[in-house]
Amino acid sequence: MNDIRRTILWVIFGFSLVLLWDQWQIYNGGRPTFFPSTPIPPAATAKGPAGASSVPAASSLPASAGTQPSATPAAVPGNAVPPVAGPAPAAASEKFTVTTDVMRLTFDTEGGSLVRTELLQESGDSKSGTFLLLDDSAGRKYVAESGLIGGDFPNHKTVMQASGDRELKPGADQVVVRFESPVRSGVKLVKTYTFKRGAYDAVVRHEIVNAGTAPVSPDLYLQLVRDGKDLPGTSSFYSTFTGPAVYTEEQKYQKIKFTDIDKNKADYQKESSTGYVAMVQHYFASAWILPQGVKRENFVRSVPNTGAPALGPAFYAVGMIEPLGAIAPGATKAVEARFFAGPQVETMLEKIAPGLELVKDYGWLTILAKPLYWLLTQIHTFLHNWGWSIMALVLVIKIAFYWLQAKGYESMAKMKAINPKVTAMRERYKDKPQEMQQEMMRIYREEKVNPMGGCLPIMVQIPVFIALYWVLLSSVEMRGAPWIGWIHDLAAPDPFYILPVVMTLTTMLQTALNPTPPDPMQAKMMWFMPLAFSVMFFFFPSGLVLYWITNNVLSIAQQWLINKRMGVPPQFNLPKFR
Repeated sequence: MNDIRRTILWVIFGFSLVLLWDQWQIYNGGRPTFFPSTPIPPAATAKGPAGASSVPAASSLPASAGTQPSATPAAVPGNAVPPVAGPAPAAASEKFTVTTDVMRLTFDTEGGSLVRTELLQESGDSKSGTFLLLDDSAGRKYVAESGLIGGDFPNHKTVMQASGDRELKPGADQVVVRFESPVRSGVKLVKTYTFKRGAYDAVVRHEIVNAGTAPVSPDLYLQLVRDGKDLPGTSSFYSTFTGPAVYTEEQKYQKIKFTDIDKNKADYQKESSTGYVAMVQHYFASAWILPQGVKRENFVRSVPNTGAPALGPAFYAVGMIEPLGAIAPGATKAVEARFFAGPQVETMLEKIAPGLELVKDYGWLTILAKPLYWLLTQIHTFLHNWGWSIMALVLVIKIAFYWLQAKGYESMAKMKAINPKVTAMRERYKDKPQEMQQEMMRIYREEKVNPMGGCLPIMVQIPVFIALYWVLLSSVEMRGAPWIGWIHDLAAPDPFYILPVVMTLTTMLQTALNPTPPDPMQAKMMWFMPLAFSVMFFFFPSGLVLYWITNNVLSIAQQWLINKRMGVPPQFNLPKFR
């Protein structure tokens, strides 16, 4: 009877692990691994904050992206003026490319929008060998836009006049690009982007000039728009979050899944005077940041994609709206914002804006992950190789937990020493399960063995190693970082599967060194579970597999030494599946 109960519990445990993994994938914005569901169709109309159309209307997305302009009014709180694209532009737009030492940026003079960013120091997927983040092409939609609402004012559909340098000149510290709109309903909008040497962020100055004869009260919007397609190279065995995020001092970092936007169930702080909005993906992010203390309305929305089916059923926008108040005739009001598009280098993000480093998402283990990342970077300053730094960090953690884990291994060694006695007892009482249980408890008491003693130390360490897992999975420093020989990229799977095979062998060796559970079903499960999860490591980044191998090898060495010290000869308990 006990054996049946244990078998049922092991089946429940294994199935629970599968369900937990599946839900973890969904939580991080990925697709379910084991139980894929039918995608939810997008909302029929674009919704603004709290259901109000207080954001640039769905019709204001570029017509080139497959959404045609519309003149249908949309109620804007406090203005009652439609944020529409207006009539077709009188002049054709053109692309304006600017190159700094770290980025090549392409603007569209239609709205002065940023439609392409190539990160020159990041290897990537573009034909030029650089990493393409923002992109507005037949295969991608990811752009940064801004403009005015509250009237028929210049917005990101208004063709503007571009001026400024095309590249960061030798010896220069910055490059400035300016876009000036024609006067529209008495208002002119001037956008000025200032990019500094070595920086992935820019100061974006919006000057609103009232060239009319009556006061105007426009609102400034800043938004990021992208498609909902999976990123190239997305793995079904591990995933990180892709989608919009809102940060405020009050509610901190708030991730918003595309599916929640589709269902109008996005949960985030709508109004604030701090923070930023961002579009996040693995290793990279973009963000609009307003100064602290400036009141703004945050929004997310979905816009049906009617003209580019290859980009998915909808586009998704996240942004902020800043009320500008009344601007008198002849007056100018200037608003400065900051725009970021680049890699999630934690130390760099911390300097740009408060909380921006949280786009590198460690989830609920942030409190453990941030110190581990700091320690990893400190080790790297000495070793100058991320592979060796990972191994050194695992060694430091193992040393920190040495005495705790030693207690666990000592308990396991005692279990192994009394295993013959327990096996003989089970054979004597195999038809008397109740007496068998009592006799087993008596043996444990007499031998002073705690059957859970080997598990508790491991449970304490699990959060630390999960946090380290997320540090290695999320750190852009691993991208393109070589280790030795055939490992040229610690963020990519081992091309020859050597590390996953080694990891599987070390896992089996570690399992063989553990005491064999008296219950035959438990003994089989002790082998089945590690082997089943080892399969996933064939698709994991090399850096993660290297970390796990190092942990396994150090654990085996410690277990071997403790067994020898306690007079329990190390022996391999091979499985019996008959």
